[in-house]
Amino acid sequence: METLLREAKEKHSEIPPSLREQIVLDHTPLIRYIVNRIAVRLPSHIDLDDLHNTGVIGLMDAIEKYDPDKNCKFKTYAEFRIKGAILDQLRSLDWVPRSVRQKSRKLERAYGEVEQRLGRPASTDEVADSLGLQIDKFHELLNQVRGISLVNLEEIRGTNADGDRAGTFADIVEDVHSENPFATLKLTETKQVIAQTIATLPEKERLVVSLYYYEDLNMKEIGGILGITESRVCQIHTKAVLRLRSKLKALLDR
Repeated sequence: METLLREAKEKHSEIPPSLREQIVLDHTPLIRYIVNRIAVRLPSHIDLDDLHNTGVIGLMDAIEKYDPDKNCKFKTYAEFRIKGAILDQLRSLDWVPRSVRQKSRKLERAYGEVEQRLGRPASTDEVADSLGLQIDKFHELLNQVRGISLVNLEEIRGTNADGDRAGTFADIVEDVHSENPFATLKLTETKQVIAQTIATLPEKERLVVSLYYYEDLNMKEIGGILGITESRVCQIHTKAVLRLRSKLKALLDR
């Protein structure tokens, strides 16, 4: 299917409806997989069928905007567009209470400020101390904001002071599909920041990120490997995402 899509794009011809339909059918398992991975962190009232339909819209958008000359596989580009569409839909629903978003930003800033001051990854005790919290209260705070960390590394976004959208990694990828040298440079820099930040994470956080994002294991499976509870894995994942967000925010907001 990708070969036929490439040929149609290269000829600048209209994509046949039958080809569009077949591409959607072929990528339905991918959409279902993405929805199911995101769903594990969503409240029960979120309609997964609606998210699946949104994913299809994201796929159709990918078909329209895909440029084979950019040396990017269609499946890779489609995955970005599907995830982006679903996450944008969730944010439009505003399912995360404002108070939780504020707590998440507070934690994100704390990690950023402490690590900038120390010049190394901050320990749990150090971040908790900067917030004036006992460890048990700090862990409670992590549990309260863990749902907001459902975003994949590709969708980590910068925010302005009000917490509004200020650009995403997926946006940069789309910009690269247009002729934008600055976007290409920024994408390369962002990838480097992500890789460098992951490399500096504490060992257990780095392992959780690796198993979750690169080995496609779920939180329960990771817990089994590490010999800890699923809740503890979620907590470790949340801390890793907060560290990543604090570092990437500065880059994406520039």
